[in-house]
Amino acid sequence: MNGVLAVFPEMTALGRKIAEVAGLDLAPIELHRFPDGECLVTLPETQLSDRDVAILATLRNPDALALALRFAAETAREFGARSVGLAAPYLAYMRQDRRFAPGQAISAPVFARYLEESFDWLVTVDPHLHRIAKLDDLFAIPCRRVVTAPVIAGWIQDNIPDAVLVGPDSESEQWVAEVAGLARRPYEVLTKHRFGDRDVEVSIPQSAALAGGTPVIIDDIASSGRTMIQAVSRLLKAGSRPPVCVVIHAVFAGDAEADIIAAGAARLVTTDSIPHASNDVELAVPLADAITSLLHPAERPDDRPRAGT
Repeated sequence: MNGVLAVFPEMTALGRKIAEVAGLDLAPIELHRFPDGECLVTLPETQLSDRDVAILATLRNPDALALALRFAAETAREFGARSVGLAAPYLAYMRQDRRFAPGQAISAPVFARYLEESFDWLVTVDPHLHRIAKLDDLFAIPCRRVVTAPVIAGWIQDNIPDAVLVGPDSESEQWVAEVAGLARRPYEVLTKHRFGDRDVEVSIPQSAALAGGTPVIIDDIASSGRTMIQAVSRLLKAGSRPPVCVVIHAVFAGDAEADIIAAGAARLVTTDSIPHASNDVELAVPLADAITSLLHPAERPDDRPRAGT
C-alpha cells in the first residue's frame, strides 16, 4: 500500500497503532509555536512524493490547530502528495448547526467548508451532531464515521458484566441504546434541563435494575462535566452503587475530570480519540479500517476550489 499516515505530535501513540494495523508508513509532523503565537509546520518532504497521505490530528483545541492543518495539507501537496485526507478522531464545531440567538454565526457548515478546501476526505469518530442527520449532509467530500458502540460494548462486557447503562440526557440515547443492545444490558435515559454552560439539572433515575447492577453512564462528550456530575449525583441519591463514567471524547475543560471523580464516580473511562490518562477503549482498528477505505481515491475533479486558488 502506497500510503502515509502523517501525525501531529500529540497523536503519535495512536498513530503508531493505526499505522501498524493499516500497513501505512508513519511520518511525524513537527509543530513549533513562536512566542507571538504563530505556528511553524514541518513535514518529511521525501516521504510524501506520489503518495496518498492521511493526516491524523484531533481537534480538542480547534482554534489552535486549524491553520496548522491547512499548512500541513497544502505543504503535503507541494511535496507531491497524490491526495490528502484528514483523520480527526474528535471533530470540533459541530454543535452550532443553527442560529440559537440573533447574530450568532452558524459554525458547523463554515468549518466544514474550511476543511473541504484542504482535504480530499474526512474520517472522524462519533461526531457531536444534533439536527444534522449525517456527515454527508454537511460535507461535500467523502466522509466516514467511526462508530464506537461495538468497542465500548466489548469493554463493558469484559469489565462490568452486571452493567446497567445510563444516558445522562436525550442526546446520549443514540449511543446508549446501541451500546446496550450490543452488550445485552438494560439501560435508562435521564432528562436534562440546561440553563447555561455550567448550570444543568438532570432527572432522578427510575430503573429498578440499578438496585442490582453497576451503573455505567455513557456520553459522547464531557466538556465542563456538569451533565455527568449531575447524573452521578442523581444516581447516588437514588441509592445506586458509585457509577462508572464512560465518555467517547475526553474534552475535559478546566477541572472537569477531577470534578466528576469528586462527585462520586467510581471510575472514569474514555476512548483514545483525545489523548488522556483515562483512555482505556482503543480505536486504532476501526480508525485504520475507515482510513484505508478512503486513502486511495478514485479520479477526483481538478476544479474543486482549494485554499489559495
